[in-house]
Amino acid sequence: MLEYLDYSTNWDDPGVVSLHDELPLWSAPFGLMLLDQVKLRPGMTVLDIGFGTGFPMIELASRLGNSSTVYGIDPWKAAIEHARSKIKVFKIKNVKLVEGDAASMNFKDNMFDLIVSNTGINNFADVDAVFRECFRVAKPKARIALTTNPEGHMKEFYEVLTDTVIQLKLEHVLDKLEAQQKHRFSVKKVCHLLETTGFAISQTQQQSFSMRFLDGTAFLNHYFIKYAFMDGWKSIFPTEPLNRVFTQLEKNLNALAKKQNEFKVTIPAAYIEGEKF
Repeated sequence: MLEYLDYSTNWDDPGVVSLHDELPLWSAPFGLMLLDQVKLRPGMTVLDIGFGTGFPMIELASRLGNSSTVYGIDPWKAAIEHARSKIKVFKIKNVKLVEGDAASMNFKDNMFDLIVSNTGINNFADVDAVFRECFRVAKPKARIALTTNPEGHMKEFYEVLTDTVIQLKLEHVLDKLEAQQKHRFSVKKVCHLLETTGFAISQTQQQSFSMRFLDGTAFLNHYFIKYAFMDGWKSIFPTEPLNRVFTQLEKNLNALAKKQNEFKVTIPAAYIEGEKF
């Protein structure tokens, strides 16, 4: 019943990279917010930071057409090659891919009309450096458009996890649990970071979506939950027997699901846009 605890990810495995295209299950609601909001015009030079396997970068390039050029930068070499293969199959001519770190980009000053990043900010090792670089490479009056899953995501799960920790008398890990939840930025914090860099906030949009499961067992064994979150949850318990913790957690999630006829988690989504003056 606890097979998910043995799940691990080799990020250089071509099979993992290929399956990464399943991630629009998660990233599509954010990417669609971005595609709905960004202003499109002819002849744009665009940069997508942390494009992964190409969504929504490839879609944005297709919607802009060949008068515009969309650059993508990402440090994940295997994903870049996968995105390159899709670009080749789709015969898209206006995308240029760069392997690199957005905190130190080899682009000229004042180069881009639009900079986008879909759910990337929580993965940046040095957000301040990334935003400084974005400001440097943005043209005057250029826009930066970000989506993120801010603080408060999966609150239903974290409430059960917190109760489980207390039930098992593991209060000493509560600080790690809180830190694991709060490594995501609030909308207010993202706006502050952009403004500190020099961007003026032009708009924000917030909404949410749900992920519904039959029960906690289905939730914990879902491929995306294992892929994206399980390692972080396990790291909360560096010295505890994981079987004991997750057996009780799964039991508690299933009890809640039985009471509510499902187990549902809420995912907040935010779109934040700034302009360089």
